[in-house]
Amino acid sequence: MALEALVARYGLLAILAGAGIEGEAVVITGGVLAQRGLLPIWGVAAAAAVGSCLVDQLWFWLSRRYRDHRWVRKATHKPAFARALRWLERYPKAMILSFRFIYGLRTVTPVAIGTSAIPSRTFVPLNIVAAAIWGPAIAWAGYAFGSALGTWLHDIESLILVAIGVLLIVPLAVLLVRTISGRLRG
Repeated sequence: MALEALVARYGLLAILAGAGIEGEAVVITGGVLAQRGLLPIWGVAAAAAVGSCLVDQLWFWLSRRYRDHRWVRKATHKPAFARALRWLERYPKAMILSFRFIYGLRTVTPVAIGTSAIPSRTFVPLNIVAAAIWGPAIAWAGYAFGSALGTWLHDIESLILVAIGVLLIVPLAVLLVRTISGRLRG
């Protein structure tokens, strides 16, 4: 089966799963693929929103149900968890709406919310709204990135190299920023 057919067939499912697990890098890559005409941009945006919402909802409910489980206790000992909980106590609704956009809090915040006193009736609708904003915003950022690279991308092999580059460069850039900010604070 040709690579284009594989992307067309499984691309949105990969975006759906990847948005909840890996996040921005997968959705940005999906946006680049949409810009190249391999995926529909609104499909990428919808898959990103749904995947993100479902995974965060799952973490919330698992954390709520299994507060005393070792993986929840392990998460509560992370510095990012304490930071998320502090912000959550001060600004609960704003934190639920914004945690997807804050590096370092993306994965621990749904667990923090699940262990907090915030009711499901508050979290669920805000989680849906936040995911509905985040998915299209990140997908369109990838689309714009793909447009900027358009003159360099002439075939699918180049696109694959760019996607691999994005998946490698984004985590390295984040690590560099964390290292520099840690040294400035310390």
